[in-house]
Amino acid sequence: MNRYKYSFEQIKIARQLLYWTALIIPVSVMTGSLVALFLWLLEIVTALRWNNLWLIFLLPLIGVIITALYRYYGKNTAAGNDLIIDEIHKPGGGIPARMTPLVLISTVITHLFGGSAGREGTAIQMGGSMSALFSRWYKLKHNDKRMLLMCGMAAGFGAVFGTPIAGAVFAMEVLTVGRIKYDALVPCLIASILADITCAAYGIHHTQYSIAFVGTGENTLPWQSYLSFDFLLLLKVIIAGVAFGLVGYLFAETSHAIKTGTTKYIHNKWLHPVLGGAAVIAISYALGTFNYLGLGVTNPTGGVSIVSAFTANGADTWSWLWKLLLTAITLSTGFKGGEVTPLFFIGATLGNTLAVLTGSPVDLFAGLGFIAVFAGATNTPLACMIMGVELFGAHHVVYYAVACFTAYYFSGHSGIYGSQRVAVSKFHTTASEEYTIKEIKNKQKETTKK
Repeated sequence: MNRYKYSFEQIKIARQLLYWTALIIPVSVMTGSLVALFLWLLEIVTALRWNNLWLIFLLPLIGVIITALYRYYGKNTAAGNDLIIDEIHKPGGGIPARMTPLVLISTVITHLFGGSAGREGTAIQMGGSMSALFSRWYKLKHNDKRMLLMCGMAAGFGAVFGTPIAGAVFAMEVLTVGRIKYDALVPCLIASILADITCAAYGIHHTQYSIAFVGTGENTLPWQSYLSFDFLLLLKVIIAGVAFGLVGYLFAETSHAIKTGTTKYIHNKWLHPVLGGAAVIAISYALGTFNYLGLGVTNPTGGVSIVSAFTANGADTWSWLWKLLLTAITLSTGFKGGEVTPLFFIGATLGNTLAVLTGSPVDLFAGLGFIAVFAGATNTPLACMIMGVELFGAHHVVYYAVACFTAYYFSGHSGIYGSQRVAVSKFHTTASEEYTIKEIKNKQKETTKK
């Protein structure tokens, strides 16, 4: 009797997966196509900006234009990724399809005129808004709509970075700190892989990273012969992981503080992007370099970039801090884009600096910082560890895990997504009532005042 019961159960599961695959295919193809267009445009505007640096002086004006676009046409889309996360947790005002053209246009012009921003936010928002659009066409109920929204997030993330497995895990892990619901596991994986394939089919090529360090394998003590890693190097990775977590925390808190401060002290919202753009230009001139504008993946002038951070002398001691500051100002004053690629820059250059200070392999520590600062700032250690494997290979997976998990804990109850829920505190392992990151910060402020 039980044998027939389980046989019917497997058939039901297979039918459900086929059903979801049919729903996901158009969403993934659309999202992958939009991401391909976005990445192609980013490449064009980045080259255009480097060849015409006078464009950065128009950044304050562009900020006003972006603010106007969202004020008069954006409805509730200004919330960005937080709107999608909120909609997944609890249905609200919905996600309008206009989010896609608005975030695409505003991100492209942010990069064209020198804003320090990333790209993952745009990809996730395009995937989320397309999923919401197809959900309305499919007339899905909330549970199914929630699933499709997660698939859209996975598709956008997987396609924009070329990391489909990390994209699937990220979409599930980012929603709630300390808890992952696997009901969307296979649908998210299907969506992420299909979107990545679609994006690649347009001829889009992602930056290739590599870690040449393989380790000596020398273990002087008898018991160390059982280890597949260098114990001293592992200790250095743990220390670096603490630093990566603290910097992830610093980025999130700096971004929130700038946004809160401008809202509180500058009541005219039209001035926010003007002052933010002016600050980005002024700081760049004070530093005497434009290395910290835009994505920062590569640098045609031979200056600091994510790629250069993997080589000796490829970053300055404080490169990570300047990128952190400029990105926080850009994204907190009304410009659009993502935080993740700047976090890659911050982490890779910080890893370079720590490697020099501790006598560690530069390329390994740059790679660890690349994924671990991201893990701390987004509270997604599993996705970031997997991303390390997809980008750098699996040889150093133990170090990836140690760096990402350590950074996750030392980033505290903070994060770049204010709507992210906290289900399990990092201070203990018992479940608690869920709060958003934003609510936790408000409670901390009230406690401090008392």
